[in-house]
Amino acid sequence: MTRSSERAFFRGGAGRIEAVIDSPPGAARGIALIAHPHPLFGGTLDNKVVQTLAKVFVELGYLAVRPNFRGVGQSEGGHDHGEGETGDLVEIAGQAQERFGELPVVLAGFSFGAYVQTHVANRLAPERVVLVAPASGFVAGGRSYRAEPVPPDTIVIHGEHDQTVPLANVLDWVRPLDIPVVLVPDADHFFHRRLHLIKSIIRGMWKS
Repeated sequence: MTRSSERAFFRGGAGRIEAVIDSPPGAARGIALIAHPHPLFGGTLDNKVVQTLAKVFVELGYLAVRPNFRGVGQSEGGHDHGEGETGDLVEIAGQAQERFGELPVVLAGFSFGAYVQTHVANRLAPERVVLVAPASGFVAGGRSYRAEPVPPDTIVIHGEHDQTVPLANVLDWVRPLDIPVVLVPDADHFFHRRLHLIKSIIRGMWKS
């Protein structure tokens, strides 16, 4: 399936936010807003997991919107530890609907981006949420994250050998939510040589 890409800018709380929009052929069934990993550790909209998420959602018929967080690429402002980033994504979702119509919004994210999307999900009414290696609890580098509750049909994907976000942290987070975790055998935090499994998991769990 072919897709077309364009670079666009949205209004964020600290200035303009750069994004890439990947479009499916034909009419879109929704908007997939995809968040990248930690900007202070090299995370950008071009991250391989983020690009994989964009590809699968385009294949499913969604417009995939990949913003750069504050201070990354041509996005203005500076890193705000998730708070400002949450507000920016909420704003971008609304602006995308103004541009493309009142389409349902799917939230997806990887690592820090997945953590941010748990907060966005509590400020919007997403069609569904997809979280890959969501940052939760104490993670590598001495950082700590408090992920928010998410809807029960959320897809959570984690690597068996994730050394950045321990699997135990994610299980502690989802346990009271009664949400299963899809474990990818032999995958590290960045899913090297396992990106195709992210696509197949989402496709298999998505409603047609």
